[in-house]
Amino acid sequence: MNAVQKYETLSLAPAERLPFWNDVVDRVYTGTWVNTAKTDFVAEMWRWKVGDLDMIRPRSDPAQVGRAADRAVDEEQIVLHLQRRGISNHRQDRREASLAPGDFILMSTDRPYKIDLPHTHELMVVQFPRRLIEHKIRRLDDRLGTAISGACAGGRVFHDFLLSLWHQGDQSHADPDWQAGVASVFADLVALAVNVAPTAPPAPGASRTRERVLALVNARLGDPDLRTASIAGELGISARTVQNVFATMGTTPVGHVIEQRLERAAEMLVSNPATSVTEIAFDLGFNDSAYFARCFRQRFGITPSAYRTGR
Repeated sequence: MNAVQKYETLSLAPAERLPFWNDVVDRVYTGTWVNTAKTDFVAEMWRWKVGDLDMIRPRSDPAQVGRAADRAVDEEQIVLHLQRRGISNHRQDRREASLAPGDFILMSTDRPYKIDLPHTHELMVVQFPRRLIEHKIRRLDDRLGTAISGACAGGRVFHDFLLSLWHQGDQSHADPDWQAGVASVFADLVALAVNVAPTAPPAPGASRTRERVLALVNARLGDPDLRTASIAGELGISARTVQNVFATMGTTPVGHVIEQRLERAAEMLVSNPATSVTEIAFDLGFNDSAYFARCFRQRFGITPSAYRTGR
């Protein structure tokens, strides 16, 4: 993966972390601020670009994030937030929306917005000119500030594409025509996911159950005993309810857990080069390193070792 900019707070004294982080986020996306009750706030963020796409991948402790209206740019920008881990609650104008892992939302930089992130979380965020999707999304203004489900086929395809851009790394010096082509594909996939997503929100009880199930899975990926029965038992719901959550996402509990483990393994192979492939497999709940390697190759087309070296 080509080099990306990385920012983190862990190397700073606790009292310096939040001021430093506020300076970073304001420089990355003008007008953004962060507040938290934690005195030892831990956060990290990667930033990279492809053409008109200005992307970040932040992870942090619980926080509140806000952004003032950005009037300094010549054209309106759209900010896409895709929830990777944890949950978030977004507010812009009079609209409120909650995101579970896989969901995303579009918001305008012309108006202020706020995000409540009550747990440790990870997002992928992309800022881009409105003109990229202006004529691709039906009634675009009506979709701003509303949650787009990651459970539909279009949402899953877009999620995978965004992760592929992360694996490619910074491409700001690549061929301009190639960068423009990537931005065009990005816009098409966003439009596909938005245009085919259900317009009616899920029932409040079903939405909350889904959030709880996905949050538990994200928190327990390293538990080799993570399965339908253990999820149901810990949350006090039936096994059938757990199965139904994943059925609406087009998968099964086992399939989702393995997919999330493999995605996290891919990240760890790159970000933790000193950790062996076997250690990563065991850390993520695989009891058999050979089985992990087979699953990884089936998902990514190459072995974990080859993925790590970029071959």
